[in-house]
Amino acid sequence: MSRLIHVAALQLAFAKGDVAANIAKVADHIRSAAGRGAEIILPSELFCDHYFCKTQDEVHFANAFDWREHPAVKAMQSLAAELGVVIPVSIFEKDGPHYFNSVVMIDADGALLGVYRKSHIPDGPGYQEKFYFRPGDTGFRVWETQKGRVGVGICWDQWFPEAARAMALMGADILLYPTAIGAEPQDPSLDTAARWRRAMQGHAVSNVIPVVAANRVGSEDGQVFYGTSFITDETGAIITDMDRVEEGVITASIDLEHVDRERAAWGFFRDRRPDLYESLL
Repeated sequence: MSRLIHVAALQLAFAKGDVAANIAKVADHIRSAAGRGAEIILPSELFCDHYFCKTQDEVHFANAFDWREHPAVKAMQSLAAELGVVIPVSIFEKDGPHYFNSVVMIDADGALLGVYRKSHIPDGPGYQEKFYFRPGDTGFRVWETQKGRVGVGICWDQWFPEAARAMALMGADILLYPTAIGAEPQDPSLDTAARWRRAMQGHAVSNVIPVVAANRVGSEDGQVFYGTSFITDETGAIITDMDRVEEGVITASIDLEHVDRERAAWGFFRDRRPDLYESLL
């Protein structure tokens, strides 16, 4: 007996400084994805604006909100309830004096299931996130949504195998990674698109779990985001993907009963030796 879930990733370019237009654009593409049968729909990281973390500028702190009151969350909450879809919403979150790069999980009835705060915060040319965000304090999260058990990592989290394994051990059916990644301004010859994919394909292989990655596209003040959003099956094979410039939606159907059988058959979780892994701590 199959237990199908239908997932989608959005790949879009965003207008600078026009939060309302960016939210509306994401909403339009979520409607399109839902029209194609998608039940869990992943927009990219920090979609309300250009990727502001390229530089350090305190003016951007004014764009952070409490996660329950963020304009993107409110808009997507209504949309999720209307369409009956699950939407992980990436936001700049303010919690008192603290700021986080966060995802709010909205269930298919519009319920806010909670927040995940990005655990791994990068700091380098073009990606100066430590100026804006504290390391997340939520731990990794897996949500029991109406459409399946969903684990989410945010951008830099996607490079860490420990994050994927932790979410798999917590019972995730699928891993989602909203991201904003592209050109490396300190080295124009460095192109990480292929290794970005391979890192997450490896998580799929080692945890026998499907992966969805949603990136942005376009040039933002000379920083070019390279798209190549994709969905893998539980073997790490890419089911569907996009190129470096196109905008739109990709969808895939995943049989969770089949994935469960494959995971049991491979024995990765049966043969784990946590007693030997103390060096990881």
